[in-house]
Amino acid sequence: MDIPFTVKNRPDTGLYNGKLGVWLFLASEVMLFGGLFSAYIFLRTGAESWPIGADILNVPLATLNTLFLISSSVTMVMSWASLKLNDLKKFKLYLGLTFLLATAFLVVKYFEYSAKFHHHLYPSTNNFLGIYFTMTGLHMLHVIGGMIVIFYFLVPGVKMWDSNPSRFINRIEIIGLYWHFVDLIWIFLFPVLYLL
Repeated sequence: MDIPFTVKNRPDTGLYNGKLGVWLFLASEVMLFGGLFSAYIFLRTGAESWPIGADILNVPLATLNTLFLISSSVTMVMSWASLKLNDLKKFKLYLGLTFLLATAFLVVKYFEYSAKFHHHLYPSTNNFLGIYFTMTGLHMLHVIGGMIVIFYFLVPGVKMWDSNPSRFINRIEIIGLYWHFVDLIWIFLFPVLYLL
């Protein structure tokens, strides 16, 4: 069965309103994280001494988290592609895997934060840890926000598939754009904070 796409694209942008809205939202998020990365650069270049992230942070755990998030981007794409192929069962499998990978990311982050607090390393300890906790904490809030939306479309929101499949596919595409952005931010955070 072919799925009719009833969503109309705007004549001025060629995008439907939901997609345009998420791109505008992501542009504001780029400015937010851009400001934080700029603050990091100014703090680091203005400091007489700066701790190497690998000396304080757990690089193997962060590498594992990077693998979790990259894998979650793949499963997010597969969930959307499954809908395009009219396979709701595979959609649920892949979106469920995306949710589980995000949960694994948060569990690893919990252990990483716990270790810092156990060793009395807090945001107030030094500028490096202040910016580390700010940037990774804000990123975790974005992960949690994405997980809430993913859970919604995985459980109660999946009913939209029966009533309006084209709208449901568009919603999953929008979630995917947001999720890829969250993953991309981590791809920048990981080397900047942990490796440089």
